[in-house]
Amino acid sequence: MESIEEIQQELNFVDDELKVVELQISELHEREIELRDTRSRLKKKLEQASERGAGPSKTEQLDLQSFAKEEFPWSKKVQKTLVDVFHLSSFRPLQLQIINITMSGKDVFLVMPTGGGKSLCYQLSAVCSEGFTLVIAPLVSLMEDQLMFLDKVGISAATLNASSTKEHAKWIQNAMLDKSSKFKLLYVTPEKIAKSKLFMSKLEKAYHSGRLTRIAVDEVHCCSQWGHDFRPDYKVLGILKRQFPKVPVIGLTATATRDVLKDCEKILCLENVLTLSASFNRPNLYYEVRVKPSSTEDFTEDIVKLINGRYKDQSGIIYCFSQKDSEYVAVSLQKMGIRAKAYHANMEAADKTAVHQEWTNNKIQVVVATVAFGMGIDKPDVRFVIHHSLSKSMENYYQESGRAGRDDQKADCILYYGFADIFKVSAMVVMENVGQQKLYQMVSYCQDASRCRRVLIAQHFDEVWDSNECKKMCDNCCNEGSGSLVNIADYARDLIKILEQASQMNEKLTPLKLIDSWLGKGVAKLRVQSVVPPGLSRLEIEMIIAHLLVHQYFREDYSFTPYATISYIKLGPKAGLLKKEKHAIMLQMRKCFQTIDLMWPSVKSPKLSSESGGKNSAQIKKEGGDRKRTLTDDFGTPKKIKKEVV
Repeated sequence: MESIEEIQQELNFVDDELKVVELQISELHEREIELRDTRSRLKKKLEQASERGAGPSKTEQLDLQSFAKEEFPWSKKVQKTLVDVFHLSSFRPLQLQIINITMSGKDVFLVMPTGGGKSLCYQLSAVCSEGFTLVIAPLVSLMEDQLMFLDKVGISAATLNASSTKEHAKWIQNAMLDKSSKFKLLYVTPEKIAKSKLFMSKLEKAYHSGRLTRIAVDEVHCCSQWGHDFRPDYKVLGILKRQFPKVPVIGLTATATRDVLKDCEKILCLENVLTLSASFNRPNLYYEVRVKPSSTEDFTEDIVKLINGRYKDQSGIIYCFSQKDSEYVAVSLQKMGIRAKAYHANMEAADKTAVHQEWTNNKIQVVVATVAFGMGIDKPDVRFVIHHSLSKSMENYYQESGRAGRDDQKADCILYYGFADIFKVSAMVVMENVGQQKLYQMVSYCQDASRCRRVLIAQHFDEVWDSNECKKMCDNCCNEGSGSLVNIADYARDLIKILEQASQMNEKLTPLKLIDSWLGKGVAKLRVQSVVPPGLSRLEIEMIIAHLLVHQYFREDYSFTPYATISYIKLGPKAGLLKKEKHAIMLQMRKCFQTIDLMWPSVKSPKLSSESGGKNSAQIKKEGGDRKRTLTDDFGTPKKIKKEVV
């Protein structure tokens, strides 16, 4: 006869399992709807791709066919300007269609990968039209980059911002209304539209006098709260279409999903807007993920070796998590003989401009920057973009890495992935809508040891991609078969015991404390006697915890102090599944993050040895062994690789 306690325990177990099942049913239902929708869209894209290689809707297909021609009143002028002013011999895919659409007075969205030539669409249109084009851009660096280029090719353009002098502002205001002026492009931030009544009054006068010809909203995804770079002041841009209904709007982005674009349409008050999409793929870019060395000195040394070896005398960008990091890395590189300078939002405007110009003119080799330096940067010969830490979303990473190789020559995109970075970024995005969800998508990208990087990017942007088309231009395709599939369920159960005990003691565990407890280190009371420390490397342990976090077996909880946001690990909604002994959690355990050269001989990485022979911990226990797995190196940290790249 079962006791009341045993019955109650079994009842609690059933209740817990029911909650998990309900969660799974809900998730599967949402996933079913999402997959059916995606399948429908992808079928349409396949039909369209077979006809012309682009991806708009069927109604847009008819428009594209007509707008791809050079039979418009402005066509001869457009072609002549392309050659004589912009010094280009031909258009890239979709550029001609976009130019014809916007010059026809229609509203249009263009989704085109970084480096695909979005800026030309409104710049050339502006030169070939009467009046001027208003360009709304989120970053000063973007505007300065384009102004430098426009000045070189002799196009009259300017920016109006907080640092503009009264004389400069007055000149612009006069040029906006002067019908004899050759002024063609005016760049402003969205804050100017939101906060300057004087500027809006000047725009109204320009509109009524026929001088405001076009409005270009660059990085249009910033309008949407579902976008990866939401800017509150972008939400007020709907006033432009309401106030200037006859002025065509062109919205441009490299990284917007369909739902984000729909949101942007509503925010900008656009109806019957055409949307044209180019393929996400940049075939000349090589994507690679490396584990971040734990030692700051080793990390700096690794980057210096890359710059002095593979990228000697070639331009590049290093993206950092914070302003402090960018300054520290820049100084460290300078001490080791690298011509590098920092760039971040808190620098004086003149200093930022100076760094930007020095880099553009090759007086310095490397800009060490925060995301304040990025969108719209158009230096063609950037041979490498290194991410010093994790990006906060796939959209951010795709856009930032896309600064490389705009001249269509081979270039590298290297991301250094560190476990601690997950929680740094998580604390930063905790207040953002779907910020944590987007971060975990980025973590999944970094942890994936088997699938083509381009497949992962394509899936994120709802595109069809065949990994065979990668042509060994990512680390996973170069390292096929370099990982081993491991069941980590028993490890997860041990970690759950530690978290449950901590919860009973009203203790909160940071990721570091959780790892220490599992390894039998740290505060004695946080250890669990029945949990045997795993014979795993630190990197394998971090991979396991990150996997459990991303897949909702664990979750993050936060504590806010006056100085920092602290992340703690708690049990997630799927933790109850592990009460079933048969429940498995499979993880493709990476042997190492290999160092592969795009244009030089590859470096062979040491092999992963497994004393368990690929068996899970339960099997090892039965055979009287311990759960010990070892790595012959520390996941390919360059310091451990003897063969150097030259």
